[in-house]
Amino acid sequence: MPKKIRLGILGGGGDSLIGVLHRVASFINDNYQITGAVFNPDFEVNKAFAEEVDVPLNRIYKDFDTLITEEMKLPKEERIQVCSVLTPNFLHFPMAKKLLDNGFHVICEKPMTTTLEEAKVLQQAHEKAGTVFALTHTYTGYPMVRQMREMIKAGVLGKIHKVDARYYQGWINTIIHDKEKRNSVWRLDPKKAGISSCMGDIGVHAFNMVEYTTGLQVKSVLCDFNYLYEDNQMDVDGTVLIRMGAHVKGVIRGSQVATGEENGLAIAIYGEKGAFRWEQEKPNFLYKMSDTEPTQVYKPGHPYNSKLSLDGTKLPAGHPEGIFDSMANIYLGVAKAIRGEKYNNGEFPTMTDGVRGMDFIEATVKSHKDGNTWVTLED
Repeated sequence: MPKKIRLGILGGGGDSLIGVLHRVASFINDNYQITGAVFNPDFEVNKAFAEEVDVPLNRIYKDFDTLITEEMKLPKEERIQVCSVLTPNFLHFPMAKKLLDNGFHVICEKPMTTTLEEAKVLQQAHEKAGTVFALTHTYTGYPMVRQMREMIKAGVLGKIHKVDARYYQGWINTIIHDKEKRNSVWRLDPKKAGISSCMGDIGVHAFNMVEYTTGLQVKSVLCDFNYLYEDNQMDVDGTVLIRMGAHVKGVIRGSQVATGEENGLAIAIYGEKGAFRWEQEKPNFLYKMSDTEPTQVYKPGHPYNSKLSLDGTKLPAGHPEGIFDSMANIYLGVAKAIRGEKYNNGEFPTMTDGVRGMDFIEATVKSHKDGNTWVTLED
């Protein structure tokens, strides 16, 4: 069996949800070993956390630049091979670019950058580096999402004409209505989060889900945001009409102030022969609907599923798998790519998805600011 891939972690220390998600995902398929890290900008806190998760202190660095400098001094066979970037949004671009420029593979949280311009620069750096770059749109790792993608690709729905995707959360309700809180949270600070909160954080997941499953590209958008308060610079709710072709249209709905909602990502895709519906909070159920037949329910682990779906299923049918497994499937695909093994192009989102995502985010912001007008995305 090949040796484990040497993984570096940037950010994600302490009680970070995204940190534990990536760490657990990297271990699930026995492909990675966390070799070095900068978990926290405070070096003492950084070291304390490293001891807590049992990462050797001699590869725990005081900051990102030191990590690059010291790792590059090591022989290639000892050096970190791939780094996961789990920091706040504004650090994604400079970290990912320096990693690529120094020959590292990169796994990056979304949004990939804070501007489309940065995304294009990163794309050029990636092309020059020739290394693997993965963007963690985690929900593409669910077996039933992958099953839906493969069935649509095979023509099961026929011509697609309508898409409805939503991502509803309510967590910002506890923050947005308190002036002091809403002016102190990094996700509502454009200097740290970028130009969008709701669409930049969760709406872009729904956008990616639309393009990932249908194989179609969103061509133009018309957006209406809600900021709730005059002093709040970041959208916390938005509705986006989308055009994917002359007769292929839909809607993407996102909200961080949908009271009582938890992590309500869902998608419905309607075609001439049938339709699919899937919900993230019930990830093991893919519904296939028809005008002429009873609704069918697809579930993971059964031999009727596609190879892509089954490759992402670790347990026999009837054993629920969740978000850790979904992220682990992305890490598995990246491991295959790093090792030069054959893999399906649906196993992990790429640099292209990152650029498309930033194009979508900027287009929605422009559409709203221009008075709710149609804005065309780049090809």
